[in-house]
Amino acid sequence: MRTKTAVVYEHNKPVVVDNLELDEPKANEVLVRMHASGVCHSDLSVVNDAIHYNPPVALGHEGAGVIEQIGEDVNYVQVGDHILLSFVTYCNQCRMCTMTKVSLCEGFSARVGYLLDDTCRLHTSLKQPVPQMARIGTMSEYTVVPEQSLIKIDTAYSLEKAVLVGCGVTTGIGAVLNTAKVKPGSLVAIVGSGGVGLNVIQGAVLASAERIIAVDLVQQKLDLAKDFGATDLINASKANPVDQIQDLTDGKGVDYAFEVVGNPKTIEQAYDMIRPAGTVVVVGVSHHEAKINIPAQQLVRQEKRIIGSFYGSSIPRIDMPKILELYNQGKIRLDELITKNYRLDQINQAFEDMEAGKNARGVILFGE
Repeated sequence: MRTKTAVVYEHNKPVVVDNLELDEPKANEVLVRMHASGVCHSDLSVVNDAIHYNPPVALGHEGAGVIEQIGEDVNYVQVGDHILLSFVTYCNQCRMCTMTKVSLCEGFSARVGYLLDDTCRLHTSLKQPVPQMARIGTMSEYTVVPEQSLIKIDTAYSLEKAVLVGCGVTTGIGAVLNTAKVKPGSLVAIVGSGGVGLNVIQGAVLASAERIIAVDLVQQKLDLAKDFGATDLINASKANPVDQIQDLTDGKGVDYAFEVVGNPKTIEQAYDMIRPAGTVVVVGVSHHEAKINIPAQQLVRQEKRIIGSFYGSSIPRIDMPKILELYNQGKIRLDELITKNYRLDQINQAFEDMEAGKNARGVILFGE
């Protein structure tokens, strides 16, 4: 069959929506008819080679859809099931998985973007294999993925809303509750108030943080951060955010600073925002060659910590249904995260809007 797919054929060039050939699912794989795919900064990072994939590559890592066909030995889902896609495929058997660090799974040896048998299901008309971002490539009308990438959800949830749980919501909330384990009454700073940053704010609210300080360069994003639960706002285009944090905390600094930009400078600023014994949680994905400069002695003498958070340290099949239940209970918000919907052929416009700070989250809807 053929499927329209957003493809990176060359780094730093416009994304091409191409009509690719898609093979049927093999054993332990399924065919998914995509309903929605979130537009995340990580997708753009593949375009500009901050996250490295050798072109061509099919974009998309935040998706929701319906099972159309199952391969042999698939037991977890049936045709017609509604699913979210996990951009981490995990085996549940390796050392990392047994330590519940499934986002760091070491159980598969397939090349980046290839399915678990180290082959591709997508091909150009010239039979060139097209790997899929995160093995799922959600910016496509149809996609074939490993069974291990699926999270089955109740059909009562709107797929165009639930799609955000596939990456941004789980990453942000999980960074607070799973990675940092923020304690009630804590002082928290969030550097970057985009789609993931807003969910860090939601996580801080759930954790009963006393003060939630949002930092961004765009006032529109800060206004939205306040709506999501930020108690204080810092516009970093108008004042030094580190100085502002110190002023707000009587010179002590915050207990936790979450960096959700993916920039060495803002990681270093987050470090300067925390108090002694405080923690920086790096959530934003920097360029694969980027490095940070941190005062080494201060790190020891003040017992500061810097930790990374990948996919919110989540176990997708456990945490994503829990997050959807929080949404069902009115404890978190999904609808308000979506600023604009796009067609697949508007992908480049969606990226432009995201870079301009216009969207909390854009979502591609299929069949629209």
